[in-house]
Amino acid sequence: MTRDRRIELYVVGAAVVAAVLFWALVPTYPNYDAYYALDWGREIVRGHLPTFQAYQAPTQHPLYLVITALFGLVGESADRLLVLFTCLCHVAFTYAVYRLGTAIWDRRAGAMAAFLAGSSFALLLYAARAYVDEPFLALVLWAGALEAERTVRGGDAGARAGTGPVWALLILAGLLRPEAWLLGGAYWLWLCWPDRRPLWKLVPLVVAAPLLWCLVDAIVTGDPLFSLHSTSDLADELNRSQSFSKVPGDFVSFLADTARLPVALAAIAGTVWSFRQRDFRAAHVPIALFLAGSITFLATSAAGLSVLPRYLTVPAVALCLPAGYIVTRSRALLAVAVVAGLAFVIVRADAFGKLATELRFIRSTHDDLAAVLHSPTVRAGRACGPVTLPNYRLVPDTRWILDATQKQVGSRSAVQRDHGVALLLVGEKLLRRYGFADGASPKTNAPPDGFLRGDMRGGFTAYIACPPAR
Repeated sequence: MTRDRRIELYVVGAAVVAAVLFWALVPTYPNYDAYYALDWGREIVRGHLPTFQAYQAPTQHPLYLVITALFGLVGESADRLLVLFTCLCHVAFTYAVYRLGTAIWDRRAGAMAAFLAGSSFALLLYAARAYVDEPFLALVLWAGALEAERTVRGGDAGARAGTGPVWALLILAGLLRPEAWLLGGAYWLWLCWPDRRPLWKLVPLVVAAPLLWCLVDAIVTGDPLFSLHSTSDLADELNRSQSFSKVPGDFVSFLADTARLPVALAAIAGTVWSFRQRDFRAAHVPIALFLAGSITFLATSAAGLSVLPRYLTVPAVALCLPAGYIVTRSRALLAVAVVAGLAFVIVRADAFGKLATELRFIRSTHDDLAAVLHSPTVRAGRACGPVTLPNYRLVPDTRWILDATQKQVGSRSAVQRDHGVALLLVGEKLLRRYGFADGASPKTNAPPDGFLRGDMRGGFTAYIACPPAR
């Protein structure tokens, strides 16, 4: 092992320790989609089909189902372990960015690109909340890094030797997010290009992930395109569909917010300078990453699906590569970048406070919800009927905490119950985040007729009603 590789591993080891310490000292919990994945994983472990068709359920991701099912074997602490997993995925994807930048340019560019990508507040928050984006980014970036290193070692596009690990990672990534399907198709075209003839033997690798995704949908729901249909229907119900004329503006703003504006501007300069100087190797990899993520975002918008900033994480990370290159070309440029970075940090100093506030809010909300659900009144009231919340936002969290089925926890914006436990929320931020939701009436956060007030914990108050004795 070379000295440089030992240093790499020491740095990665230190990053792993830092991630574990962060996870242990700053407890956070999964987001809505991840809690649903945990609920579905628990159902699978118990021999049941996952309830993909639940009210306002998110899109399923086949590989995440497997991951959450495995974590579900350890019991109620699986939600915290899932956060640890995504924090470690953040380290893995950051290391992959370093390897990719090193293969394209050199170690200086790779190290700077890794720092720029790994320090994104948006991506750090995704790790702290167990978003599926973190393992997806780790798989895609490692596929890119291995392909770039293969190219640098002399593996031209026509040589299939050494492409097996790249295909394996792309297939796994394609079971988390559809962007990897496009990357798989682009990779197949790249391998076919030198001989100008299709490599039919590789076609099964290209279609493996989408076919497996459709197979899971078909087994669970009977509709092989259920994920597409449900995602489109949910976007309409939540009014998340947008006019395509607004998409270019969203594309630019979302990309700049995730990558950060100075990084995006440096990426433009780095791309221009790199091509003018012809100072690059394996340039096809970052180009493919940027285009695949961008085209998928635009196609998603054109199809009338939800338009969300996290759908541009791959292009945002791709921008960090040329940005890392340009600021390491000379000491003067590096000094300018450091000064600009410090100025940006000073201007956006409130971002650190906002991140800390958000993490505290997530933790306190989860702790208060768990406390009220385990309170004496709620434990007694559950014998009278299901636990209901104003809308869908905290339904998967509640199901996980109570180890409850879909029928035992519900949303009053879907069905009003005349008995059971009704949780109400108070507090401006809690109401704004969880008490109100798109497509749901705010009246669902009022005490239902006939329900009596029970225990209160933090911003949650339980109301109980039992059916009359016969």
